Amino acid sequence: MIKREKNSPGRELDSLLKRLFPICRSITGNGVRETLSILAEHLPLKIHEVRSGTKVFDWTVPKEWNIWDAYIKDPSGKKIVDFKKNNLHVMGYSTPVRKMIKLAELKKHLYSLPEHPRFIPYKTSYYKEKWGFCLPHKQLKSLKEGTYEVVVDSSLRRGSLTYGELLIPGKSKDEVLISSYICHPSMGNDSLSGVVMATFLALSLQKKKGLRYSYRFLFIPETIGAITWLAKNSKSAKRVKHGLVATCLGDSGPFTYKRTRAGNTAIDRAAEKALIRSGVPYSLTDFFPWGSDERQFNSPGFNLPVGSLMRSVYGTYPQYHSSGDDLTFVSGKNIAQSLALYLDIIDILEHDIVYRSRSPYGEAQLGKRGLYGAGGSADPKAEIRERALLWLLAYADGTHALSEIAARSGIDQKTLSSAAILLQKHRLLERL
Repeated sequence: MIKREKNSPGRELDSLLKRLFPICRSITGNGVRETLSILAEHLPLKIHEVRSGTKVFDWTVPKEWNIWDAYIKDPSGKKIVDFKKNNLHVMGYSTPVRKMIKLAELKKHLYSLPEHPRFIPYKTSYYKEKWGFCLPHKQLKSLKEGTYEVVVDSSLRRGSLTYGELLIPGKSKDEVLISSYICHPSMGNDSLSGVVMATFLALSLQKKKGLRYSYRFLFIPETIGAITWLAKNSKSAKRVKHGLVATCLGDSGPFTYKRTRAGNTAIDRAAEKALIRSGVPYSLTDFFPWGSDERQFNSPGFNLPVGSLMRSVYGTYPQYHSSGDDLTFVSGKNIAQSLALYLDIIDILEHDIVYRSRSPYGEAQLGKRGLYGAGGSADPKAEIRERALLWLLAYADGTHALSEIAARSGIDQKTLSSAAILLQKHRLLERL
């Protein structure tokens, strides 16, 4: 079960969430830098800048976008849409504009959500230069004929893409990757909840001694950031043995785990085990090639075993990609529960050991070591312990972890672990 400690980190999580929420972020620009600067107050992040125009596989790092102000004034001169009141009012990557425009022409640049008429939608145009405003559909329908003033005080020029990275070294160079994205403006669940959870997860792991794995944290722009990191780290990415993309972790919905592309990896088993023993409602879904950055890490050329543990799945809740995804929709308490699950998954991975047989040619003779002979015993536990020895020796090829052997054999991992210790004592197994 997930433990609810007296000194819950919920308040600290809420504090960081509220501090980050107002910042206008995109895939590049000063909003990203400001966000990373705040995270760097908590973590010793390494900040990377990748210049615009850099080729990263089939993509190119785009121009850098920054914005200072934007608004629409109606025919009477009243400001009816104001970026400074809600940064979702401007379509991300809008090019500069300052003009007087008739309503019919203005409507070609306006976006709303008819199905959710009170929400401001989140829209972007990263790779096609244009401008636009977003507003509630109810407000759009109320606009009167006339001439409107539109202003977008922004810049789109050569600069760089910025991301943050942290490596927490363990005993092994093999890595667990935790990735979250920092490109969404003022949305609490989609984006910020994952960023905040990942920050506190890293803080927790920094305090742990004797970590088996090394842990790499990425705070990156979605899609282009993951592709850029992979392009810059093609060789070292091979050290990633397990990974999770952290997003949509702050609402009150049930948990969902999206499996890796392979669907049967150690991270898949660890996530399912943690969910089962948490006692919280959850569902499992197979990999699908859209969503967040798990699709980049799982791409065939890399095939990294990266899943994603969420609460409500992106695109399935009414508040998604809109002003409805605000601080009333998420809470530090919910993120803390998500954090506890991530910590449990890591605990499972840390103890999911791989062994290799030291007597791999034919079956080891267990009888002469006093390890065989329970077959005729009336004690069913003795027979299970004996079979645990046989299962371990059969799959101790340096590639099968205890959790996988447990799944295949139906024998619990604790029994297998005890059997492994016994086989190590008799020099029949070695731990990798």
